[in-house]
Amino acid sequence: MKLIQQSFQIEKQQAGSRLDNALHQLLPDYSRSRIQQWIQQGFVCINQQLCKPRQKVFSGDMVDLDVPEQPVISDLPQVIEFDIIYQDEDIFVVNKPAGLVVHPAAGHLDGTLVNGLLERDASLQQLPRAGIVHRLDKDTTGVMVVARNLKAHNWLVEQLQQRLVKREYVALTMGVVTAGRSVETKIGRHSQNRKKMSVQAEGKLAITHFQVARKFAHFSLIELQLETGRTHQIRVHMAHLNYPLLGDPIYGGRVRIPAGVDDALKTVVQDFRRQALHAERLSFEHPTSHEMVCFEASMPGDFKHLLEVLSLYD
Repeated sequence: MKLIQQSFQIEKQQAGSRLDNALHQLLPDYSRSRIQQWIQQGFVCINQQLCKPRQKVFSGDMVDLDVPEQPVISDLPQVIEFDIIYQDEDIFVVNKPAGLVVHPAAGHLDGTLVNGLLERDASLQQLPRAGIVHRLDKDTTGVMVVARNLKAHNWLVEQLQQRLVKREYVALTMGVVTAGRSVETKIGRHSQNRKKMSVQAEGKLAITHFQVARKFAHFSLIELQLETGRTHQIRVHMAHLNYPLLGDPIYGGRVRIPAGVDDALKTVVQDFRRQALHAERLSFEHPTSHEMVCFEASMPGDFKHLLEVLSLYD
């Protein structure tokens, strides 16, 4: 069986274009990054010769596409607790709880969001990463969208790559942030600790915008919007500004209790043992209707309780 097996002849209007761009025009339901992967994996030939994504095509060239069908994952469906905010034939919108890993990996081979999604829709097994197009860290809560078919998956990936998906978060920082701002750096894998990311010249561009929603005596509630979606981006950027997120075990270090904090507040702060970060709102163009849709996930109880206690000392 084949996922795709087609041949195309390059017309005059495509002559001089890069191969990946020409194929993207011929196969608009597939993202440019997916097409580039096919070319790199040897599934595309020009005039019966293997080729490269940036290779130019010319009028009369014969392009053969031969992509084998293969299940991308073989994870078992499991009953996993999480809320589905919305669903239709194209998407699931879920509210991910704290402690739930999104995708199986070393150390978390099951019990993930993907396992739970497969229990609700077995056909997701035929999609890349079971329809996952973006992630939240294990202990970050909030709204995520999951594709339910290949068309929706490619559409959402393309929207993310073009920075057309609006992702809004709330977070609580250690320290009182003076004012909101935009942070633009490059982020890459830490040279010594492979579980961490860091700001570095050789990394990928990362842009975060934030504003201060409320100031407490020793903390700040901030609202953030991601322009890019790098691993740990918000956590890295706020730590880079010396305002790490409360409870962040990787970038915040040991919880620093400010002088003068009474025992009740100290206990609440110390007991919050995950990064105080919540994906509150997600907006994007729907894959089929092409209307802008917006979904929200309410703040989890532990985060709400933390803010309620902090407000008593404001």
